[in-house]
Amino acid sequence: MLKWIIAAIIIVPAIEMWGIIKMGHIIGGWSTFGLILITGFAGAQLARSEGRKAFMDVQAQIQSGRPPGHAMLNGICVLIGGLLLLMPGFFTDIIGVTLLLPFTRPFYRLLMLRWLEKKLRNGSLTIRRR
Repeated sequence: MLKWIIAAIIIVPAIEMWGIIKMGHIIGGWSTFGLILITGFAGAQLARSEGRKAFMDVQAQIQSGRPPGHAMLNGICVLIGGLLLLMPGFFTDIIGVTLLLPFTRPFYRLLMLRWLEKKLRNGSLTIRRR
């Protein structure tokens, strides 16, 4: 797991820098800078509204006595999508937007469910109480 985190810390910023430089050559430096700012602000607003909806869904399911599984996964998608949109760069913005949009979120939710199921079947998922 640690090697994946280290690889992500090195590879993701390198890809983002490459994308920013390429976009700067295509549309110009100031336009690229403006586009990065716009996607950051727009992403924050989208994450805020979708996060509010996800939180209300979790509350409604808990109050009705149902387990909030899908609603919690939606909330995790919104959280990760919002964080990705706040990072400067275009590739993380694309992934962040797809995590925030309600019609693409089921794809990520399915990936998370499969990952959780695999961890549960292997017995490698541990929950620690402090």
